[in-house]
Amino acid sequence: MATSNYHEVSSVEEFKSLMEKDLERTSLLSFWAPWAEPCKQMNEVVKELSKKNESVLVLSIEAEILSDIAESFDVEAVPTFVLLRGHTLLKRLTGADASGLKTAVEQYARTTPPALSKTEQAPAAPPADVGGAAAVPGAVEEKKETEEELNARMKELMNKSPVVVFMKGVPDAPRCGFSRQTVGILREQGVEFTSFDILTDEAVRQGMKKLNDWPTFPQIIVKGELFGGLDILKESIETGEFEGVKADL
Repeated sequence: MATSNYHEVSSVEEFKSLMEKDLERTSLLSFWAPWAEPCKQMNEVVKELSKKNESVLVLSIEAEILSDIAESFDVEAVPTFVLLRGHTLLKRLTGADASGLKTAVEQYARTTPPALSKTEQAPAAPPADVGGAAAVPGAVEEKKETEEELNARMKELMNKSPVVVFMKGVPDAPRCGFSRQTVGILREQGVEFTSFDILTDEAVRQGMKKLNDWPTFPQIIVKGELFGGLDILKESIETGEFEGVKADL
């Protein structure tokens, strides 16, 4: 049974609410992904640590689903662990180092030095996902795109080339670890692709989630249809299925 200090975060809003309750409290942020085998072991370690260190707020965060939180903490691999007091970074660990994580949590659970800084701003409150894109003062309001127009535009983007990656950033400068990994794998596989930076277009960013019934990015599009994300790409390479995909391009 999960302890009262352990929470599986389901939204940016929940994350903000939990973090803002006590800025003097030590927090452990555990970033994971279901496709990463080391995360399965470390998720159990994190739960045990929460039971033994009830003064520590433990937040389990699925990095791809809550990618804006992951990006705000520069998460490029999973598992990643971030220890905070309020908004002050105490320690950061990456990988399945159960002993190192246990030592760090116990160290900061026992000590209570004053926070180095305080702000009223939550650690991860990206304007785009909390309330849409921020308004630009003085900007001229343009005619709103209808859903049909948006879908048509997204379909056109999806058919720009045989393989299109809807990602955060551009191939030579990805803006999140998952996009970086996807680009690297496709290049290793010798796949030519074009890309679209969803951070430049909030309508496309939200619309692609709905159109493809796929909540995360990057999204890999093959011949105008959703192939999947990073986890599907890795799995298809492991099973050999991706060789068939490449042969059909």
